[in-house]
Amino acid sequence: MNSIKNSLINPIKHFRLRYLPLLMIYFAYGASGITNVAETFWVKEELKLSAAALVSLGVWLSLPWTIKMVFGQLVDSVRILGSQRRVYVYIGAFLIASGTILLIGLAGDYEWVKFADKENVYILASLLSVVGFVLQDVVADAMSTEVVDRTLPPDKLQEELAYVQILGRLAISLATVMVAGLSGWLAEVMSYEDIFKLSLIIPLISVIGVSIIKLENVKKSPINCKILCGGIVFAGFVVLMGYGQYQKWDNKILAFIFAHSQEIVLFISLGVIIYMLGLVLKDVDKKVKSFIIKTAIVIFVYRAMPSVGPALQWWEIDVLGFDKAFFGTLSQIGAILSILGMWLFSDFIAKKPAYQTLLWLSVITTILFLPIIALYYGIPQQFGISPKSVALIDTALESPFAQLSMIPLLTLIAIYAPDGKRATWFALMASLMNLALSFGGLFSKYLNEIFVVNRAVVENGKVVIPADYSQLGALMIVVTILNIVVPVVTIYFLMIRKNSQKLI
Repeated sequence: MNSIKNSLINPIKHFRLRYLPLLMIYFAYGASGITNVAETFWVKEELKLSAAALVSLGVWLSLPWTIKMVFGQLVDSVRILGSQRRVYVYIGAFLIASGTILLIGLAGDYEWVKFADKENVYILASLLSVVGFVLQDVVADAMSTEVVDRTLPPDKLQEELAYVQILGRLAISLATVMVAGLSGWLAEVMSYEDIFKLSLIIPLISVIGVSIIKLENVKKSPINCKILCGGIVFAGFVVLMGYGQYQKWDNKILAFIFAHSQEIVLFISLGVIIYMLGLVLKDVDKKVKSFIIKTAIVIFVYRAMPSVGPALQWWEIDVLGFDKAFFGTLSQIGAILSILGMWLFSDFIAKKPAYQTLLWLSVITTILFLPIIALYYGIPQQFGISPKSVALIDTALESPFAQLSMIPLLTLIAIYAPDGKRATWFALMASLMNLALSFGGLFSKYLNEIFVVNRAVVENGKVVIPADYSQLGALMIVVTILNIVVPVVTIYFLMIRKNSQKLI
């Protein structure tokens, strides 16, 4: 009872007014989900992209998160109009608004947005928004390490830094709660264009946060050209490879290279980030460095596991008849219970090693996905249980654990963030973890190419591609097995086995 009481009270006790700017940035990111349901249905209805193509696009759109070190160096070392924090939030807000305006143009079928086909304009709009959120996230991450008094005793410092991260995840989840159900309802009663117009309020939230609270001056560090210049060159390389993948090449060598551009970019990204982390970690104690590396590997593997992809939602829409309002209800339930989960488990997470948290998360989330697999094979229906009931119950059980995996990682990063290099350090570690998601997206693409799932594509009233969900069950089973076996084995060999040997 005392532990539950602490978990309920501690997040409130640890809140400080100086946390508000970074929490509003996180809140804005969570609130961006107000367009999720509308965008899902709009993409399904208007764009001619397969499940594998959408997963592939998701990989490319995740890459800005893997080059956060460029933004981190700028935030640490380059002042614009005398600002190292606020101005970057403003720039990010401008980029997010620009991407949203393009979506409004697409949904409204305006002439000014027809400078390219719908798919390419959609990709540009998504990219602008992603870069804007990445830039704002770098600023918020840096502030999350600066708002805590670094002179506190080690145990107290770790606890305070953990609670800043918990409050950040709570801000995201609170915003998600507020827009989750609303997103489904709006998709039923409003046009896609009007919903996208409404979402222009999102970038304003982060701007208000950094405008009403005076930000403290932060230490400016000299530019590390190896990180900044190397990061810029690398970003240019990523753009080139991304552009090349969607072009037709007569040269067989170039065609082969660009056909595998995602794999090339991801593995080079991994090498670049590891090299840059080595530069930052060179002065860190050997034992601490070993601990950071092993923990980072465990979290990387956990986050690099594949997902089913959009095929599952397509099947739920086409076969089970889930509508926009019901998806909104699922999001609402998930968001509310995510907050309760983080709140109740906050005291446990703040004081436990990252690998322990990830171990039980791997087991629990795997078990909780089994009812969805059973739903595909019609098992609950044989007992008179409706698909919507299964989805509601499963969402209610699974959602509290969705955000928990990030908190141990963010706390670890915050603890070892060096003075004057906190944005760069945070960005590099976050880039590594976001790269893990990109690898997960790549694995998801491979699985979607092996287990092909098609939604019905209709042109001029005729079915061009018929719906085919026959391989969805096998896809879900393979994904589930990978998500439990690989992380647990990694945790055992890197963390548990060595620790148990020390006790012998």
